[in-house]
Amino acid sequence: MTTSQIEKNTQLVKNQAKKQGFEYVGISKAEFLQEEASNLEKWLKNYMHGKMHYMENHFDKRLDPTKLVPGSRSVISLLYNYFPKQELFSKNDYKISKYAYGEDYHFVIKSKLKDFLRYLQETIGEINGRVFVDSAPVMERAWAKKSGIGWIGKNSLLLTKQRGSFYFLAEIITDLPLSYDGPIKDYCGTCTRCIDACPTEAITPYVVDASKCISYLTIELKEEIAQDFKGKMENWIFGCDICQDVCPWNRFAHNHQQKHFNPLPTLGEMEKADWHELTEETFKKIFKKSAIKRTKFVGLKRNIDFVRQEKRLANN
Repeated sequence: MTTSQIEKNTQLVKNQAKKQGFEYVGISKAEFLQEEASNLEKWLKNYMHGKMHYMENHFDKRLDPTKLVPGSRSVISLLYNYFPKQELFSKNDYKISKYAYGEDYHFVIKSKLKDFLRYLQETIGEINGRVFVDSAPVMERAWAKKSGIGWIGKNSLLLTKQRGSFYFLAEIITDLPLSYDGPIKDYCGTCTRCIDACPTEAITPYVVDASKCISYLTIELKEEIAQDFKGKMENWIFGCDICQDVCPWNRFAHNHQQKHFNPLPTLGEMEKADWHELTEETFKKIFKKSAIKRTKFVGLKRNIDFVRQEKRLANN
Protein backbone atom coordinates (compact mmCIF):
# COMPACT_ATOMS: atom_id res chain seq x y z
CA MET A 1 0.00 0.00 0.00
CA THR A 2 1.38 3.41 -0.97
CA THR A 3 2.03 6.23 1.48
CA SER A 4 -0.69 8.33 -0.13
CA GLN A 5 -3.21 5.49 0.21
CA ILE A 6 -2.28 5.03 3.88
CA GLU A 7 -2.80 8.75 4.47
CA LYS A 8 -6.11 8.67 2.62
CA ASN A 9 -7.34 5.71 4.69
CA THR A 10 -6.18 7.38 7.90
CA GLN A 11 -8.22 10.48 7.12
CA LEU A 12 -11.18 8.28 6.20
CA VAL A 13 -10.96 6.56 9.61
CA LYS A 14 -10.82 9.86 11.48
CA ASN A 15 -13.67 11.42 9.54
CA GLN A 16 -15.89 8.39 10.03
CA ALA A 17 -15.12 8.29 13.75
CA LYS A 18 -16.56 11.79 14.09
CA LYS A 19 -19.63 10.82 12.08
CA GLN A 20 -20.19 7.88 14.44
CA GLY A 21 -20.25 10.31 17.39
CA PHE A 22 -16.77 9.67 18.79
CA GLU A 23 -15.27 12.95 19.96
CA TYR A 24 -11.70 11.75 19.96
CA VAL A 25 -9.83 9.33 17.72
CA GLY A 26 -6.15 8.41 17.68
CA ILE A 27 -4.16 5.67 16.00
CA SER A 28 -1.15 3.72 17.22
CA LYS A 29 0.97 0.88 15.93
CA ALA A 30 -0.21 -2.56 17.00
CA GLU A 31 2.80 -3.82 18.94
CA PHE A 32 3.80 -5.22 22.31
CA LEU A 33 3.29 -2.74 25.18
CA GLN A 34 6.74 -3.03 26.72
CA GLU A 35 6.41 -0.30 29.36
CA GLU A 36 2.99 -1.48 30.52
CA ALA A 37 4.18 -5.09 30.91
CA SER A 38 6.29 -4.39 34.01
CA ASN A 39 3.63 -2.09 35.50
CA LEU A 40 0.89 -4.70 35.04
CA GLU A 41 3.06 -7.44 36.50
CA LYS A 42 3.86 -5.32 39.57
CA TRP A 43 0.19 -4.36 40.03
CA LEU A 44 -0.87 -8.00 39.95
CA LYS A 45 1.93 -9.14 42.26
CA ASN A 46 0.82 -6.56 44.82
CA TYR A 47 -2.75 -7.96 44.60
CA MET A 48 -4.12 -4.58 43.68
CA HIS A 49 -6.65 -6.32 41.44
CA GLY A 50 -8.42 -7.69 44.54
CA LYS A 51 -10.72 -10.58 43.67
CA MET A 52 -10.73 -9.78 39.95
CA HIS A 53 -8.96 -13.03 39.13
CA TYR A 54 -9.73 -12.60 35.44
CA MET A 55 -7.09 -9.86 35.42
CA GLU A 56 -4.48 -12.58 35.90
CA ASN A 57 -5.60 -14.31 32.70
CA HIS A 58 -4.44 -13.60 29.14
CA PHE A 59 -1.39 -11.62 30.27
CA ASP A 60 0.18 -11.74 26.79
CA LYS A 61 -3.05 -10.80 25.03
CA ARG A 62 -3.43 -7.73 27.23
CA LEU A 63 -0.06 -6.51 26.06
CA ASP A 64 0.08 -7.70 22.46
CA PRO A 65 -2.83 -6.88 20.11
CA THR A 66 -1.49 -9.23 17.44
CA LYS A 67 -2.54 -12.09 19.71
CA LEU A 68 -6.11 -10.78 19.62
CA VAL A 69 -6.15 -9.99 15.91
CA PRO A 70 -3.50 -11.95 13.98
CA GLY A 71 -1.64 -9.74 11.56
CA SER A 72 -2.95 -6.54 13.12
CA ARG A 73 -1.13 -3.35 12.17
CA SER A 74 -3.13 -0.58 13.83
CA VAL A 75 -5.04 0.16 17.03
CA ILE A 76 -7.73 2.80 16.55
CA SER A 77 -8.59 4.34 19.94
CA LEU A 78 -11.87 6.18 20.40
CA LEU A 79 -13.60 8.20 23.12
CA TYR A 80 -17.36 8.63 23.52
CA ASN A 81 -18.74 11.27 25.87
CA TYR A 82 -21.18 10.29 28.64
CA PHE A 83 -21.21 13.42 30.81
CA PRO A 84 -24.88 14.06 31.80
CA LYS A 85 -26.82 17.28 31.64
CA GLN A 86 -27.28 17.16 35.40
CA GLU A 87 -26.35 15.02 38.35
CA LEU A 88 -29.23 12.90 39.60
CA PHE A 89 -28.12 12.51 43.18
CA SER A 90 -27.40 14.98 45.94
CA LYS A 91 -24.85 14.55 48.70
CA ASN A 92 -27.37 12.83 50.98
CA ASP A 93 -28.84 10.48 48.36
CA TYR A 94 -27.61 7.03 47.48
CA LYS A 95 -25.37 7.65 44.49
CA ILE A 96 -24.73 5.89 41.19
CA SER A 97 -21.84 6.61 38.86
CA LYS A 98 -22.72 8.89 35.95
CA TYR A 99 -21.79 6.31 33.35
CA ALA A 100 -24.66 4.11 34.56
CA TYR A 101 -27.45 6.70 34.36
CA GLY A 102 -28.67 5.42 31.00
CA GLU A 103 -28.56 2.25 28.95
CA ASP A 104 -25.62 -0.14 29.12
CA TYR A 105 -22.79 1.48 27.17
CA HIS A 106 -21.42 -1.88 26.02
CA PHE A 107 -24.35 -2.40 23.67
CA VAL A 108 -24.68 1.21 22.52
CA ILE A 109 -21.03 1.69 21.64
CA LYS A 110 -20.38 -1.81 20.31
CA SER A 111 -23.18 -1.27 17.80
CA LYS A 112 -21.47 1.91 16.61
CA LEU A 113 -18.12 0.13 16.39
CA LYS A 114 -19.56 -2.67 14.28
CA ASP A 115 -21.09 -0.12 11.91
CA PHE A 116 -17.74 1.67 11.82
CA LEU A 117 -15.77 -1.47 10.93
CA ARG A 118 -18.37 -2.51 8.35
CA TYR A 119 -18.08 0.91 6.71
CA LEU A 120 -14.29 0.58 6.51
CA GLN A 121 -14.57 -2.88 4.98
CA GLU A 122 -17.12 -1.71 2.40
CA THR A 123 -15.15 1.43 1.56
CA ILE A 124 -11.54 0.25 1.65
CA GLY A 125 -11.92 -3.42 0.82
CA GLU A 126 -11.03 -6.68 2.50
CA ILE A 127 -9.60 -5.87 5.91
CA ASN A 128 -9.67 -7.87 9.11
CA GLY A 129 -10.48 -6.36 12.48
CA ARG A 130 -12.21 -6.68 15.84
CA VAL A 131 -14.04 -4.13 17.96
CA PHE A 132 -13.67 -3.75 21.70
CA VAL A 133 -15.42 -1.79 24.44
CA ASP A 134 -14.37 -2.86 27.93
CA SER A 135 -15.09 -6.50 27.11
CA ALA A 136 -11.78 -8.19 26.35
CA PRO A 137 -8.17 -8.19 27.59
CA VAL A 138 -7.29 -4.84 26.01
CA MET A 139 -5.35 -2.15 27.89
CA GLU A 140 -7.62 0.63 26.72
CA ARG A 141 -6.03 3.53 28.56
CA ALA A 142 -2.54 2.52 27.47
CA TRP A 143 -3.58 2.48 23.81
CA ALA A 144 -5.44 5.78 24.15
CA LYS A 145 -2.35 7.35 25.70
CA LYS A 146 -0.11 5.90 23.00
CA SER A 147 -2.41 7.34 20.32
CA GLY A 148 -2.19 10.83 21.78
CA ILE A 149 -5.85 11.46 22.57
CA GLY A 150 -5.05 12.03 26.21
CA TRP A 151 -2.71 11.23 29.07
CA ILE A 152 -3.15 8.92 32.03
CA GLY A 153 -3.79 10.98 35.14
CA LYS A 154 -2.79 10.40 38.73
CA ASN A 155 -6.15 8.67 39.27
CA SER A 156 -5.11 6.21 36.49
CA LEU A 157 -7.90 7.45 34.19
CA LEU A 158 -7.43 8.89 30.73
CA LEU A 159 -7.63 12.69 30.73
CA THR A 160 -8.09 15.09 27.84
CA LYS A 161 -7.04 18.71 28.08
CA GLN A 162 -10.15 19.94 26.26
CA ARG A 163 -12.94 17.91 27.93
CA GLY A 164 -11.66 15.98 30.96
CA SER A 165 -12.30 12.28 31.56
CA PHE A 166 -16.01 11.45 31.37
CA TYR A 167 -15.60 9.22 28.33
CA PHE A 168 -16.08 5.59 27.40
CA LEU A 169 -13.02 4.10 25.74
CA ALA A 170 -13.26 1.82 22.71
CA GLU A 171 -10.93 0.29 20.13
CA ILE A 172 -10.79 -1.21 16.68
CA ILE A 173 -7.77 -3.47 16.18
CA THR A 174 -7.19 -4.06 12.50
CA ASP A 175 -4.67 -5.29 9.95
CA LEU A 176 -5.17 -2.06 8.01
CA PRO A 177 -1.92 -0.03 7.87
CA LEU A 178 -2.50 3.57 8.93
CA SER A 179 -0.51 6.65 9.94
CA TYR A 180 0.25 6.65 13.65
CA ASP A 181 -0.19 9.47 16.14
CA GLY A 182 2.13 10.05 19.08
CA PRO A 183 1.57 10.56 22.83
CA ILE A 184 1.09 13.97 24.42
CA LYS A 185 2.57 15.32 27.66
CA ASP A 186 1.16 14.82 31.14
CA TYR A 187 -0.79 17.88 32.33
CA CYS A 188 -1.51 16.79 35.91
CA GLY A 189 1.39 18.85 37.20
CA THR A 190 1.58 19.08 41.00
CA CYS A 191 -2.18 18.59 41.47
CA THR A 192 -3.19 15.86 43.95
CA ARG A 193 -6.93 16.54 44.26
CA CYS A 194 -7.95 13.02 43.22
CA ILE A 195 -5.53 11.47 45.72
CA ASP A 196 -6.64 13.77 48.54
CA ALA A 197 -10.35 13.28 47.86
CA CYS A 198 -10.44 9.47 47.72
CA PRO A 199 -12.13 8.38 50.98
CA THR A 200 -10.63 4.87 50.92
CA GLU A 201 -7.09 6.01 50.06
CA ALA A 202 -7.10 3.82 46.97
CA ILE A 203 -5.03 6.25 44.87
CA THR A 204 -1.30 6.81 44.85
CA PRO A 205 0.16 8.80 41.96
CA TYR A 206 -0.76 7.03 38.69
CA VAL A 207 -1.78 3.81 40.45
CA VAL A 208 -5.15 2.72 41.85
CA ASP A 209 -5.35 -0.13 44.32
CA ALA A 210 -8.57 -1.61 42.97
CA SER A 211 -9.11 -3.65 46.13
CA LYS A 212 -9.72 -0.35 47.97
CA CYS A 213 -11.64 1.44 45.22
CA ILE A 214 -15.34 2.11 45.84
CA SER A 215 -16.15 1.17 42.23
CA TYR A 216 -14.53 -2.22 42.78
CA LEU A 217 -16.22 -2.72 46.15
CA THR A 218 -19.69 -1.95 44.78
CA ILE A 219 -19.42 -3.70 41.40
CA GLU A 220 -16.61 -6.23 41.04
CA LEU A 221 -16.47 -7.61 44.58
CA LYS A 222 -18.92 -10.47 44.99
CA GLU A 223 -18.23 -11.10 48.68
CA GLU A 224 -19.23 -9.01 51.67
CA ILE A 225 -17.63 -5.58 51.86
CA ALA A 226 -14.98 -5.51 54.60
CA GLN A 227 -15.82 -3.61 57.77
CA ASP A 228 -12.65 -1.56 57.20
CA PHE A 229 -14.63 0.50 54.71
CA LYS A 230 -17.38 1.48 57.12
CA GLY A 231 -17.83 5.24 57.08
CA LYS A 232 -15.89 5.65 53.83
CA MET A 233 -18.42 4.86 51.10
CA GLU A 234 -19.99 8.34 50.99
CA ASN A 235 -23.38 6.95 49.86
CA TRP A 236 -22.06 5.30 46.68
CA ILE A 237 -24.01 2.13 45.89
CA PHE A 238 -22.83 1.59 42.30
CA GLY A 239 -19.48 2.88 41.15
CA CYS A 240 -17.89 6.14 42.24
CA ASP A 241 -17.08 9.46 40.54
CA ILE A 242 -15.18 11.22 43.31
CA CYS A 243 -11.74 11.26 41.66
CA GLN A 244 -13.30 12.56 38.43
CA ASP A 245 -15.59 15.11 40.06
CA VAL A 246 -12.67 16.82 41.81
CA CYS A 247 -10.36 16.77 38.77
CA PRO A 248 -9.80 20.35 37.52
CA TRP A 249 -9.82 19.20 33.89
CA ASN A 250 -13.42 18.06 34.24
CA ARG A 251 -14.56 21.65 34.58
CA PHE A 252 -14.44 21.52 30.78
CA ALA A 253 -16.74 18.50 30.52
CA HIS A 254 -19.79 19.10 28.35
CA ASN A 255 -23.14 17.36 27.99
CA HIS A 256 -23.37 14.24 25.86
CA GLN A 257 -25.80 14.11 22.94
CA GLN A 258 -26.59 10.39 23.10
CA LYS A 259 -30.26 9.73 23.92
CA HIS A 260 -29.46 6.20 25.11
CA PHE A 261 -27.33 7.66 27.89
CA ASN A 262 -30.13 9.84 29.23
CA PRO A 263 -31.27 8.73 32.72
CA LEU A 264 -33.43 5.65 32.86
CA PRO A 265 -37.12 6.36 33.61
CA THR A 266 -37.73 6.77 37.37
CA LEU A 267 -34.00 6.58 38.27
CA GLY A 268 -33.78 10.26 39.15
CA GLU A 269 -36.95 9.97 41.22
CA MET A 270 -35.61 7.20 43.44
CA GLU A 271 -35.52 8.22 47.10
CA LYS A 272 -33.90 6.30 49.92
CA ALA A 273 -37.14 4.60 50.85
CA ASP A 274 -37.48 3.35 47.26
CA TRP A 275 -34.02 1.83 47.37
CA HIS A 276 -34.74 0.20 50.74
CA GLU A 277 -37.97 -1.33 49.42
CA LEU A 278 -36.49 -2.42 46.08
CA THR A 279 -37.58 -5.94 45.10
CA GLU A 280 -35.88 -8.24 42.63
CA GLU A 281 -38.82 -7.90 40.28
CA THR A 282 -38.57 -4.10 40.30
CA PHE A 283 -34.79 -4.30 39.96
CA LYS A 284 -35.11 -6.39 36.78
CA LYS A 285 -37.71 -4.00 35.39
CA ILE A 286 -35.86 -0.75 36.09
CA PHE A 287 -32.35 -1.93 35.21
CA LYS A 288 -33.15 -4.28 32.33
CA LYS A 289 -31.04 -2.26 29.90
CA SER A 290 -28.64 -0.83 32.47
CA ALA A 291 -25.04 -1.56 33.39
CA ILE A 292 -26.32 -1.68 36.98
CA LYS A 293 -27.68 -5.16 36.37
CA ARG A 294 -24.04 -6.28 36.51
CA THR A 295 -24.19 -6.25 40.31
CA LYS A 296 -27.33 -8.39 40.23
CA PHE A 297 -30.09 -7.66 42.73
CA VAL A 298 -28.26 -9.29 45.62
CA GLY A 299 -25.15 -7.18 45.02
CA LEU A 300 -27.01 -3.89 44.86
CA LYS A 301 -28.94 -4.73 48.04
CA ARG A 302 -25.65 -5.59 49.74
CA ASN A 303 -24.29 -2.17 48.80
CA ILE A 304 -27.41 -0.37 50.01
CA ASP A 305 -27.43 -2.27 53.29
CA PHE A 306 -23.73 -1.56 53.86
CA VAL A 307 -24.13 2.18 53.31
CA ARG A 308 -27.33 2.21 55.33
CA GLN A 309 -25.53 0.56 58.23
CA GLU A 310 -22.82 3.22 57.95
CA LYS A 311 -25.40 5.91 58.58
CA ARG A 312 -26.88 4.08 61.54
CA LEU A 313 -23.45 3.81 63.15
CA ALA A 314 -22.70 7.47 62.45
CA ASN A 315 -25.94 8.54 64.11
CA ASN A 316 -25.39 6.46 67.25
